[in-house]
Amino acid sequence: MQAEPIPLTYTSVMHGATPIVRWWGRLEIIGQDLLPATGPTILMANHDSAWDPVVVGLAVRHRQIRALAKSSLWRTKPMAWVLDHMGQIPIDRGRSDLAVLALAVDHLRRGQCIGIFPEGTVSRGRRMRFLSGAGRLALAVPGTRVLGVRITGAVDIVRFPRRPSIRVEFFEPATGQPTRDESAIAVTRRVMTEVRAQAPPALPGRAKKRAHFQRLIEEGAADQDRPQPRDT
Repeated sequence: MQAEPIPLTYTSVMHGATPIVRWWGRLEIIGQDLLPATGPTILMANHDSAWDPVVVGLAVRHRQIRALAKSSLWRTKPMAWVLDHMGQIPIDRGRSDLAVLALAVDHLRRGQCIGIFPEGTVSRGRRMRFLSGAGRLALAVPGTRVLGVRITGAVDIVRFPRRPSIRVEFFEPATGQPTRDESAIAVTRRVMTEVRAQAPPALPGRAKKRAHFQRLIEEGAADQDRPQPRDT
């Protein structure tokens, strides 16, 4: 199966982020040889920083990743244009969007690579439940290769002048590829349990924002999407 050409907008964004992530961030990539050059592929990753999609994109240099991203990112026209031309896929947080999943399945059938954060949003230091969408996609297209992705260090990008050490590790699930007798949520849970085993939730932002989220965790707050202190 021949790989589709990578869009210019996608390549331009990755080039623009290279000095920050790859050079300043001292990006280390482990297991990149596990990622097939072509064919339907799903990457399940932890999500602790807004930089995570770009970090994984830079770690996968030879393939375009079509990420399922929260639809709120499309609110402004310039950002919507960029995301659309990068081939990203909007999905409503917390909803099972059948049309979006059908679109993602179509991309997989064409041999493309889908990136998913099965926790649905940035963790902000919380242990979060895993959603079933990633497993549903993995089971929808026979022969889809599923890899776990551990991202660490990306939360430090904003902590200038502290220099981050970013690490992306691709791995084959120890429990194997999805099987037809598994449920979608079982697939997601077992892969993401392995991801989080060595990439526990990390607090984002500089000191003031980290303290804000830590306080919410200690209070047992169910919703951390309240106004946040700015990184300065």
